[in-house]
Amino acid sequence: MKTIYSKKYSLHNSLTELSGGKLVKPFETSARVKFILNEISNRKLGPIIEAKDQDLDIIYKVHDKNYVKFLETAWDEWIKEGFKGEAIPTVWPSRSMNSKIIPNNIEGKLGYYCLANETSISQGTIEGAYESVKIALTAAEILQNEKSIFALCRPPGHHASNDQYGGYCFFNNIAIAAEKLIEEGAKKIFILDIDFHHGNGTQEIFYNRPDVYFASLHGDPMEAFPHFLGHADEKGIEDGEGFNLNCPLPRNTSYAQWRKSLIKVIDEVKTFCPDFFLISLGVDTFENDPISFFKLKSVDYFDVGRIISSLNLPTLFVMEGGYAINQIGINTVNILKGFEE
Repeated sequence: MKTIYSKKYSLHNSLTELSGGKLVKPFETSARVKFILNEISNRKLGPIIEAKDQDLDIIYKVHDKNYVKFLETAWDEWIKEGFKGEAIPTVWPSRSMNSKIIPNNIEGKLGYYCLANETSISQGTIEGAYESVKIALTAAEILQNEKSIFALCRPPGHHASNDQYGGYCFFNNIAIAAEKLIEEGAKKIFILDIDFHHGNGTQEIFYNRPDVYFASLHGDPMEAFPHFLGHADEKGIEDGEGFNLNCPLPRNTSYAQWRKSLIKVIDEVKTFCPDFFLISLGVDTFENDPISFFKLKSVDYFDVGRIISSLNLPTLFVMEGGYAINQIGINTVNILKGFEE
């Protein structure tokens, strides 16, 4: 299996995250990519190819133009105001305020466009986010002549909605890849999100569409980030009704429990008959992940890969979460190796 990546994966290099009331080093770091690349090389998964330059206007099929402009200028505006640290929002348009007003000041803009303040913007963030999109687009391009491909994206993307960032995500890489495939002639796409956290951004982007079916296995949002989306009664709206499936799962979910939900989704894929199968690949379902609460073991990921492969569909894996640094490479490659068995 080919892996697509960018040498510029460390451009987004924020140093602070608000977690548990403290400023800590972010759980999402460039070291994640290093560990995955090392494991891919050591286990000879396949060629590692650098992403190509792409026409990035396709981003506007997924994201609001004003939101993209905000991301492009946020760091410069923050510095111009004289702030010394990283750009983190401190105020939001809450339920008691007018959520339709976009302030002129960068503090207000950050609150308007950010869904969670664990995610800092720093010098290099927007460039890094664009590199991640290039990875996803390059992989989507190559997939049309391959059985499978792995897009080693960083920053991740599945929490980024049409006009909000957060959860370490700025552009929704997998949604943009899906649009690329549709632009090239695909009629139906199935996106399965196996990250521990619900792919709220991907759901929001495709919620009213019948051509992209979104399904997610994740920690119950009553207990886990992003909290305000990902419940089982969210089925889609308008033409998209019936093309959204959420499987929220409780604390301490074992692989046996998680696998049952995966099989449920696989049955939906068979019924939907997509042209392409896209996987938001997060391995923060791992038992030792520092910000999650499932109990999957490294060996379980081989089986995940085998189950996905059983559909015999052209499959694009797009990297999302996974924060147990020492095991992230092992767990990621176990899925990809399982797929190839």
